[in-house]
Amino acid sequence: AVTCRLQMGMDKRRIASFLLLSAWAIGVDHVRADYMLDDSVGLGRRFDGIGGLSGGGATSRLLVSYSEPHRSNILDYLFTPKFGASLHILKVEIGGDAQSTDGTESSHMHTADDENYQRGYEWWLMVEAKKRNPDIKLYGLSWAYPAWVGNGTGSPYKHPELTANYICKWIQGAKDHYNLTIDYVGIWNERNYDSNYIKVLRKTLDSNSFQQTQIVAADEGFGGISSNILSDKDLANAVSVIGAHYPGTKSDSNAMKTGKPLWASEDYSTFNDEVGTGCWARVIYNTNDNVSKLF
Repeated sequence: AVTCRLQMGMDKRRIASFLLLSAWAIGVDHVRADYMLDDSVGLGRRFDGIGGLSGGGATSRLLVSYSEPHRSNILDYLFTPKFGASLHILKVEIGGDAQSTDGTESSHMHTADDENYQRGYEWWLMVEAKKRNPDIKLYGLSWAYPAWVGNGTGSPYKHPELTANYICKWIQGAKDHYNLTIDYVGIWNERNYDSNYIKVLRKTLDSNSFQQTQIVAADEGFGGISSNILSDKDLANAVSVIGAHYPGTKSDSNAMKTGKPLWASEDYSTFNDEVGTGCWARVIYNTNDNVSKLF
């Protein structure tokens, strides 16, 4: 799976142009040549889809305030199957009350005894995506955690059960308040991961009847997490997908050895125009698939 950012008017270098993913006929008047498909040697890696990312602090904050019909038109282009981008996965930030790139997204729990599942706009975006495509997969990831989660230590890994319960409450809130099923959950965006926490998170998800929610690790690079998975059977059982950011033309031999799906769990094009369209297509289909052996 390739997940690209939903950016609304910021940081053009990282803007993914979603409309470029719609069907683009090139050289339609050339002579057609027949070719044979041979799967006798086996099948390639499974393609899990193309995703959009609303995270990193307010990257799609303006969308909810767009006037109609423009807002609905954009949502249709993003999420309606076989139309426009037709995204397969929507990845959103689990707000953590901290500046997380372009702004701050509010947490569902400012304190240990506070719960509010009406804060922010990610709930709204997930609901709108599901309206248009009931089969779209939902993926939550923290960029930051409220200070109380680490009991003032600055690390969410010091008290792994506390952090895992915090994440489970977000998943439960999505189900209880919006009838949303969270299909995937990450660890901590582009920060160090902790193998013990990942295993505690898997155990906590299972004990709260979220067996269907799969863990993606570690939204950073392929190397470290892949090596740890190969040497730790419990960690291997906890992690369903290995996700790396901006892998370019590189995957990792250990990542391949794990046998797990390999995702570019955050990626980008060059420019938000027709030049970026061609580049984005090459990133997904040539670089990620043929060169890096992702999916």
